[in-house]
Amino acid sequence: MAAQIIDGKQVAADMREELKKEVAKLKEQGVVPGLGVILVGEDPASKSYVTAKERTCEEIGIYSDDNRLAPDTSQQELMALVERMNKDPKIHGILVQLPLPKHLNETEVLLSIDPAKDVDGFHPMNVGKMVVGEESFLPCTPHGVIQLLVRSGVTIEGAEVVIVGRSNIVGKPLANMLIQKKPQRNATVTVCHTRTKDLAAHTRRADILIAAAGRPNTITADMVKEGVVVIDVGVNRVEDATKKRGYRLVGDVDFEAVKEKASLITPVPGGVGPMTITMLMYNTVESARRTIARTSQ
Repeated sequence: MAAQIIDGKQVAADMREELKKEVAKLKEQGVVPGLGVILVGEDPASKSYVTAKERTCEEIGIYSDDNRLAPDTSQQELMALVERMNKDPKIHGILVQLPLPKHLNETEVLLSIDPAKDVDGFHPMNVGKMVVGEESFLPCTPHGVIQLLVRSGVTIEGAEVVIVGRSNIVGKPLANMLIQKKPQRNATVTVCHTRTKDLAAHTRRADILIAAAGRPNTITADMVKEGVVVIDVGVNRVEDATKKRGYRLVGDVDFEAVKEKASLITPVPGGVGPMTITMLMYNTVESARRTIARTSQ
């Protein structure tokens, strides 16, 4: 029997409705959650992504301070803008859209963001807190994966989880989050990568398989067991002359074949993707909550 589809669009929509209510409560307390967004340059994918974030802010009721800077913006100008946002009480979260133009130092910029406003969860202070299990802003895509699992009724505790991919944005933080001694965590996690010997031997053990390798058809039907839960984080462009754009989007999983063996599976697009922006909004609202808590002490 074919797998049940995990509808990321619907889960994201449900969470956004919850966030609308949270924002309304915060506004009653005199606080409007604010997100500062910085986009440098004209990268089409980045522009599209930032525009989607701005629309979502408007939908939920979050104040958005949008800054679109010229491609030749200097390091000094960019750092000054980040510092302004760090000091602005109306801004609870700061997002610097990556990648930056090559003449800019991404590491220096990310380090300059106040960890209390680092709603992407990339600052080393928040990464460290995440690893040791302290309260922190969790990276948006890995947190979105966990929300998809939890809200789909998947039991994470005690599950054998295999993650294919070890990036700093998905694989590593997700592994750290899933092994925490906390409710809806407590998984046994294996992280596989390009140097893993006999990848299929590991993936066939998985109760939950998370593909984040960035390569189409990394996971095929013979690499999974019956009843596995599959989360496909990959987004890859594949040439397709039948499409107006000349390409179609596919994940890292051979979806049509694997869905015949899986119990639950995310599609691409429409799976993990919609969750990333939603979790950014979640972190921004959480930051506003923490601001109220700090000022009331």
